Amino acid sequence: MIISHKHKFIFIKTRKTAGTSLEISLSTICGPNDVITAIDDDDEKARRELGGRGPQNFKLPMSAHSLGEVAGMLFGKSRKQFYNHMAAQEIKELMHTGQWDSYYKFCFERNPWDKVLSQYNARGGDRAFGNVEGYITSGEVARLRGYDMYSIKRNVVVDDIFKFEEMDESLQTISERLNLNTPLQMPTYRAKGNRRKDKRHYHDVLSDEERELVAVIFAREIKLLGYEY
Repeated sequence: MIISHKHKFIFIKTRKTAGTSLEISLSTICGPNDVITAIDDDDEKARRELGGRGPQNFKLPMSAHSLGEVAGMLFGKSRKQFYNHMAAQEIKELMHTGQWDSYYKFCFERNPWDKVLSQYNARGGDRAFGNVEGYITSGEVARLRGYDMYSIKRNVVVDDIFKFEEMDESLQTISERLNLNTPLQMPTYRAKGNRRKDKRHYHDVLSDEERELVAVIFAREIKLLGYEY
């Protein structure tokens, strides 16, 4: 995730929505005081080569901790910090209220049937779960629910939710909102782009039962953004 004080935006990174590639692109416009969380080593290498800033300022200064919290660190408790795939509720708790309220907050969402199939393949596919239904019923699929990340107390708290399927138009809108001289572009490097071996459309893979399970689990996202099977 990224908090840019330079451009006054907060990028909430949802799962399986090209979030790492988006981070790489956004990090090229960030300043030295902006918050940028870490990504995988290979992706960090690509980010450096593309001129983006690496992880920085993600640990809160000691002045942001109470005396009790500082004392706890002496006994092994962790320092407060921002991290990858951090939900809105947690981000808000670590920010100044004025910044959270005034900064432009955005994220991306993806057709849930496509998202589930993408993550299923990334996590090992049939070898790991037997079939898609095995993955869905394992409970792990709950981590893909974007609504939980960009809402607080069931209320959506971001200014814009862009669709993965409309990436080019979305980047143009974000660039205009941030008044960038050069529009944002996705890097030619595709983070984790080689992990999905099965490129079939979800219509050709999911059973009727699997389709319905996804529809139930992601009912809020489907209703909010009008996704259809």
